Amino acid sequence: MKEIEKNLNGAGLRIGIVQSRFNPEVCEGLLGACQAKLVQQGVDEDDITLATVPGALEIPLALLHMAESEKFDALIALGAVIRGDTYHFEIVANESARCVGEVQLACGVPVANAILTTDTDAQAIERMLVKGEEAALVAIEMANLLQGLE
Repeated sequence: MKEIEKNLNGAGLRIGIVQSRFNPEVCEGLLGACQAKLVQQGVDEDDITLATVPGALEIPLALLHMAESEKFDALIALGAVIRGDTYHFEIVANESARCVGEVQLACGVPVANAILTTDTDAQAIERMLVKGEEAALVAIEMANLLQGLE
């Protein structure tokens, strides 16, 4: 049996990041952790492109344009949807996740989804560094996997 092994070497990979500007403290924390992990894994700073959007619902459209450009080996979605007092939380959380998934399936470009959905600000702050790093690793691993499948 031929097995494609996990590869977390980011050298030569081109990564696109779409970050929400809503909940800025959390989103900046996600970005900082994600960017640092990408560089630590060998992705060149010049091969990372960041686009910011107003909120989580705008992330999929920017991802779609980046995926269709064929300039990126993998994409990363960064955002934070924190529960409020209305049903709006469920709409934003569900639709952003659904649409992010649709982008990668429609375009064949892996998308690491680090749009946090939490009940409180404290939960989001607690998770932002780990999830930012995890998103970087997922993007690298999936880009390398797809290249290994070609």
